Amino acid sequence: MPKFTYSAIESASGKEKKGVLESASSEQASAELKAMGLIPTALAAEGSGGPKLSAGAKKDVRKLNAPAAPASTQLRAKKKKGGMTFGRIISNANLTVFTRQLATLVNAGMPIMRSLETLARQEKNPLFKDVVESLVENIRSGGNFSDGLLQHPKVFDRLYVNMVKAGEAGGVLGTVLDRLSRFMEKAEKIKGKVKSAMTYPVIIVFVAVAIVGALMVFVIPQFEKIFSGMLKGQSMPGLTLAVLAVSNFVKNHIIATIGIFVALYFSFKAWHKTKGGTRAVDWFLLHAPGVGPLFLKSSISRFTRTLGTLLASGVPILQALIITRDTSGNVHVADALNVVHDRVKEGDNVARPLDSTKVFPTMVTSMIEVGEETGALPEMLNRVADTYDEEVDNSVAGLTSIIEPVMIVFMAVMVGTIVIALFLPIVKIIQSLS
Repeated sequence: MPKFTYSAIESASGKEKKGVLESASSEQASAELKAMGLIPTALAAEGSGGPKLSAGAKKDVRKLNAPAAPASTQLRAKKKKGGMTFGRIISNANLTVFTRQLATLVNAGMPIMRSLETLARQEKNPLFKDVVESLVENIRSGGNFSDGLLQHPKVFDRLYVNMVKAGEAGGVLGTVLDRLSRFMEKAEKIKGKVKSAMTYPVIIVFVAVAIVGALMVFVIPQFEKIFSGMLKGQSMPGLTLAVLAVSNFVKNHIIATIGIFVALYFSFKAWHKTKGGTRAVDWFLLHAPGVGPLFLKSSISRFTRTLGTLLASGVPILQALIITRDTSGNVHVADALNVVHDRVKEGDNVARPLDSTKVFPTMVTSMIEVGEETGALPEMLNRVADTYDEEVDNSVAGLTSIIEPVMIVFMAVMVGTIVIALFLPIVKIIQSLS
C-alpha cells in the first residue's frame, strides 16, 4: 500500500503536525487525516518528487489560509479606528441569544448556512455580523460550521467549538446547539446572581466613602475654625483631634490620597495576574468567610454542568475534562480536574480521584460515582448542577439579607464617629460658658 508524507494542522489546537500515512490513494489519505482531526496542508506519495495536495485537501487548505469572507471581522476590526478594537466583539449574553436563535432555526429544519444568513441579516452589531458572514462564506466554500468557528477564537471558545464539532459528527447539530444555549443561559444566570450579591456592598461602601470624604474636605475644616476661636487655647478631646488630623491630611493631600488608592488598585490587578497572585485570590474566594461557600457552590455548578453538557453531546471524556479544566475559572478547581484527567487517562474513574483532591464535597463525588456505576454520568452531572444552582440562589438570598444590615451599621458607625467627634468640643464649650 502506498505511503504518503503529509503536513497538517490540528483543528483543535492549530499546531502543525508532520508524518507518514499508509493509504490506498491521496483522496483516502486526506479523508483519514480529516477523521483524525487534522487539516492537511501538504500530501505527497513517497518518491513523487514533492508535496502535492488532493482536491479535497486543497479545499481544506483554502479554508484554512484564505480570509473567511471579504468583510471578515478580523479585517474590519484591525482597520477600524486606527487598527485597534477595544473590548469584546459580542457579550456572553448576546452570544447566548444568537445560539438560542440558531438552535431554533436548525431544529425547525432550516439548513445551517441559510440559518446563519438569516441571523446575519438581522444582526445589529457590525463586528459580530462580519463574524456570522464569514461563517456563511466558510460553509459556502465547502467547510464545516466548526471549522469556521475555529477562525474566531475570541468569540467562540473551545467549549463552544468542540460541542458543535461533536454535534456535526453525530448528526445532531440542532440538539447540541439547543443544549449549548441552555448551558450558556444557566451559566449567565449563575454569574448574574453572584455579581448581584457583590454589587450591593460595593455600592454601599462607595457611598459611605463619598459621604465621609465630603465631610472630611468641606465640613470638618469649618468646625475646626469655630472650635479654635471659641475654646481659646484649650485642648480638644482626643477623638476630635484624631478626626481633625485625618481631615487635614485628606484635605491637604487629596490628590496624593486618590493616587495611593489608584496605585493600590492597579498594583493588586498586576499581582492578581501573576501565578502566585491568582492562586492566592482563588484560594481566598473559596475559603473566605461568608462568600467562600457561595463561590465554591458556583464553581461546582459550573464544573458539573460543563462536563455533563460535553459528555451528553458526545465529546470524549478526556477531551471533556481538558475543556472543563480550561473553563473552570478557578485555578484550584483546574488543578483538581488536572489530577482527575491524569487518573482517568490511566484507567481510573472520575469519582475516586475527584474525591482525593479534597476540593469538592463528598456529596458531589458520591453522586458522580453513582452516575458512573449506572452508566448515566451526564444526567447525574446535570442533576448535581441543578442542585447547586438552587444552593447558589439560597446563598445569594441569605448573603444579601446579612450584608444589608451590616452595611447600614458600618455607615452608621463611620458617620456617627464623626458626629460625636464634632459634638464633644461643643459640650466642652457649653460647660466652660456655664
